[in-house]
Amino acid sequence: MKFIKSIIVVALLLSISVFFSFTKRNISNNKIPVDYLKETKVAYFASGCFWCVEAIFESVIGVEEAVSGYAGGHTKNPTYQKIGTGRTGHSETVAVYYNPKKVSFQTLVDVFYGSHDPTTKNGQYPDYGSQYRSIAFYNTSEEKQVIENTIKKLNKEVYKDRIATEVTKIKKFYPAEEYHQNYERLHPENGYVKNVSIPRLNKFKRKFPELLKKR
Repeated sequence: MKFIKSIIVVALLLSISVFFSFTKRNISNNKIPVDYLKETKVAYFASGCFWCVEAIFESVIGVEEAVSGYAGGHTKNPTYQKIGTGRTGHSETVAVYYNPKKVSFQTLVDVFYGSHDPTTKNGQYPDYGSQYRSIAFYNTSEEKQVIENTIKKLNKEVYKDRIATEVTKIKKFYPAEEYHQNYERLHPENGYVKNVSIPRLNKFKRKFPELLKKR
């Protein structure tokens, strides 16, 4: 009987080990983290090319993962090619998985506004079109209030009522194609990455050194 119990325990431990190994592999490959991680929440932001937006959020303390994708539109199962037409209604968006015990939603909103020009209606230099528009998505009324309060404050203190950010409830997020994930980190030699993405990331790092993960 003890032998059978031992076998059951070993089998159970192996199953748990395989489960967590699979989960860790999915997250490290930039798959969407699963919701069973109770301490993890997700926020969604669009502020231009998602290659750099993803890299910016992943540099922040408390952010476990950032996934590039599409949201805010009407087309089902959009692709990068369809997004490029500007007719899907979607914007290049990043899903930010974070630990609220380490970083607040307010801080993520501050990162969002502190890392792009929210006064540009449709685009961020050098990318223009509705697919590059600024959007702050919310899941709850509390998150909506945080975003709106931040806009009110920044409009008064910095932008003189010129913020063009769209504030909308997240309905559906579509992960982008695999080759877009971690693009800036994996392709530092790319011309766009060298001349646009990395300078934008470095500008953010200089502005918010206290928020950065230690390397």
